[in-house]
Amino acid sequence: MGKTRTLPDELPLFPLGGTILLPGERLPLNVFEPRYLNMLDDVRSGDGFIGIIQVRPGGTPDRPALAGVGTAGRLDHFEETDDGRYLIALTGVCRFVLTGEVKARTPYRVARADYGPFFMDIEPRREVEADRSRLIRMLQAWFQSEHVAADWESVAEAPLVTVVDQLSMSAPFGALDRQRLLEAADSTARLGEMEAILAERLAGGAGGPVQ
Repeated sequence: MGKTRTLPDELPLFPLGGTILLPGERLPLNVFEPRYLNMLDDVRSGDGFIGIIQVRPGGTPDRPALAGVGTAGRLDHFEETDDGRYLIALTGVCRFVLTGEVKARTPYRVARADYGPFFMDIEPRREVEADRSRLIRMLQAWFQSEHVAADWESVAEAPLVTVVDQLSMSAPFGALDRQRLLEAADSTARLGEMEAILAERLAGGAGGPVQ
């Protein structure tokens, strides 16, 4: 658990709708709002960490309600465009529980972050041992119903842990389902949650559940 001490207890927040970041994965972002441009300037001169957290219903447009769990990401790419936007990429390091917010004078919000429940995120991810073919069948049926294309050759060849975590971030899941995937204990548990979500979706369609 000591490794989490290198992570900041106070973490600048980038609230997003329908977007999560998982440990070990990369999230590109196009930043243009002045308050988040200001945040990036501060992050670049500081420890380099940003908290990605989903918004949820409630609050105000300027200060929406936030999910209870997010992910600390390390800034690993920065580029400024001619029109003043920042193109960045974050690598997920460790999830955190939002225990409160700092009364900061910054235009952006700052979290009080507790990494303790997710200290295992610091360790290398373990490969998922499961029935890949079943997952692919379920995904193909769901993607077809959603008219979504996918590189099935890559899905078949990539490590299953990578497939599960990248699909949790990129597949067209709703915000609540994405949060459910984020909060799963590890990638193996995340696969179980993903299959349960897919089964729910497919059972609600004409094709019924995939076995």
